[in-house]
Amino acid sequence: MQFSASTFRRIVCASGVYDLLVTAPFATPWTFALAHSQLSTINQALGGAALPAFAPFHVLFACLLGSVVLVWSVLRIADPQQRFGRYDGAARMLFGTWMMWALNATGEPLLWLFIVPELAWGVVQWWPVREPA
Repeated sequence: MQFSASTFRRIVCASGVYDLLVTAPFATPWTFALAHSQLSTINQALGGAALPAFAPFHVLFACLLGSVVLVWSVLRIADPQQRFGRYDGAARMLFGTWMMWALNATGEPLLWLFIVPELAWGVVQWWPVREPA
């Protein structure tokens, strides 16, 4: 099975929308504080521990990551090229790898809510695309 070029562009755009929604809370220290609290509550509801408090230095890196992903998301929404989807797929495999590392190190069940979609988007953006006729 192969995707048509137009279907693949829609997938790239949809992955950008997904990232925009999921990472927007990580873009500022104030929204991250709210997200951190919510993620901690979800992790506890799934049987994990409360997430550790973040110092300003940790928040800085969370917000840098959130800001970069937001810009990357908007680019893919505005211009959903196959090339961007391939790069995004590779990045998702890297992100998924580090999330699995963290899961192995901590056992926190919240990570599954990020790992599964990350790897799924990664696979679908590396799926073969049919050349236009």
